[in-house]
Amino acid sequence: MARVYNFSAGPGVLPEPVLQEAAAEMMDYRGTGMSVMEMSHRSKPYQKIIDEAEADLRCLMGIPDNYKVLFLQGGASQQFAMVPMNLMQNRVADYIVTGQFAKKAWKEAKLFGTANAVASSEDKNFTYIPDCSDLPIAENSDYVYICENNTIYGTKFKTLPNTKGKPLVADVSSCFLSEPVTVTDYGMLYGGAQKNVGPAGVVIAIIREDLIREDVLPGTPTMLRYKTHADAGSMYNTPPAYSIYICGKVFKWLLGIGGLEAMGKRNQEKAAILYDYLDSSRVFHNQVVKKDRSVMNVTFVTGNPELDARFVAEAAQAGFVNLKGHRSVGGMRASIYNAMPIEGVRKLTEFMADFEEKL
Repeated sequence: MARVYNFSAGPGVLPEPVLQEAAAEMMDYRGTGMSVMEMSHRSKPYQKIIDEAEADLRCLMGIPDNYKVLFLQGGASQQFAMVPMNLMQNRVADYIVTGQFAKKAWKEAKLFGTANAVASSEDKNFTYIPDCSDLPIAENSDYVYICENNTIYGTKFKTLPNTKGKPLVADVSSCFLSEPVTVTDYGMLYGGAQKNVGPAGVVIAIIREDLIREDVLPGTPTMLRYKTHADAGSMYNTPPAYSIYICGKVFKWLLGIGGLEAMGKRNQEKAAILYDYLDSSRVFHNQVVKKDRSVMNVTFVTGNPELDARFVAEAAQAGFVNLKGHRSVGGMRASIYNAMPIEGVRKLTEFMADFEEKL
């Protein structure tokens, strides 16, 4: 069977060269006589894998020496608790609620202290990013938190909030490595790999060293302390070894095509093809404020749930899969992550135009 065009929001599409290379190494990784799946994480070959992955990520993103790179487990959702456990020294933090995952993180932080919702776009079903230029940041706030790209709703912070000197913590799961980034704009950024970087199982956290502290909240388990993992080089316990191995290959793939600047241009081009079509369509519509549109997750509707379902079904038959929108909002969503070729987006718009013409 030929490969489909996979528009899943996560786990998402991976670069074919990466999959082919991993397949070739499945039975015997570079003369070790075993798969990376079987390899001890304490072995020299695996240590080289994780060290190269970190070095390549640092190169891609320009990560300064005073930031640690941590390969963690538990999904991005576990960070909803780890962030306040480790960073909420004053038990006060400010959250900008722009979608379901930001809302979940905000609610989780309330378990540990005062979590202020200093801005929200829930009043219009999260279809825009609120003005964050002059927020009521608490004087004793430990950090300001955002979900930078909102996978479900298709919105993206194009300008980071004015945190008034407080560290910015960002969940970047669905926009990670999609464009150039200035790491020093953040105190911490993290992302689940399965949306845009690699397979499910690993969360990559990049955190400024001064935020990795001993004086975490009382009762914080050893495994949920950033210092535990930083001190052990992400090897305190068995890491998600195979996921890290694939992420490392994706990092090399990105470096090979010109890095994040080249990837960002490619992603802008892909998104423009789809948004331009949606803006001219008489059937399909994007409901997000234009300046806040995500480049990674493009949401659209027909306004008729039955027609939406028909479109999703016919698209799947034609080889365009996982276009159904999140269950909380319905409609459709095309996640056009780094590994989605521009050809896939062009063919999708051609299919949509043909579907529209036949109505």
